[in-house]
Amino acid sequence: MPDVEWQAEHSVEVDVAVAHAWNVWTDVSKWDDPPAQFVLDGPFVEGAVGRTMIPGQPPIHWTVRDVVHGESATILIDLDRATLAFIWRFDRLTDRRTKLTQRIVLAGENAGIYRADMAAFGTGVPGGMQRIAEAMERTAPADR
Repeated sequence: MPDVEWQAEHSVEVDVAVAHAWNVWTDVSKWDDPPAQFVLDGPFVEGAVGRTMIPGQPPIHWTVRDVVHGESATILIDLDRATLAFIWRFDRLTDRRTKLTQRIVLAGENAGIYRADMAAFGTGVPGGMQRIAEAMERTAPADR
C-alpha cells in the first residue's frame, strides 16, 4: 500500500471453526464496539456499503473490499486523499480453532493529517477483537 502513514496489527485465537468465525464477523449486527453502531446495506459482499454511527458525530461511510469468502476482507474508509483500511484475515488452525488477524492501515498523500486520530485504534483494537471472539464462541454450535 503506497504512502503508509500508520499501521497496527492484532490477532486473537478463538475456539470455533473458521466458517463460524466468518459467518459471525460478516454479520455486522454482532460488531460490539460501544458506543458505535454498525449498519450494512445488504449482504456482506464485494462493494457493499455500510455506516458506523457514533452519537453526536456524522456517520462514517465505508465499503467492503477484497472479499475472499471465509478467508479475508477489507473494510475501507475513504478520507480526503487518504484511506483507512481494516484488513481482516481468518486462518484455520484446526477444525475447531481459528486465528483472527486485523491489520489497520492509514495511507495516502494526505494521511498525515489523520495520524493523531489513530491512537484510539492502537488501544481499542485488542478489546474489540476479544469481544467479537467471545461472541463467536457464545454462538458456536454445541458440537463446535
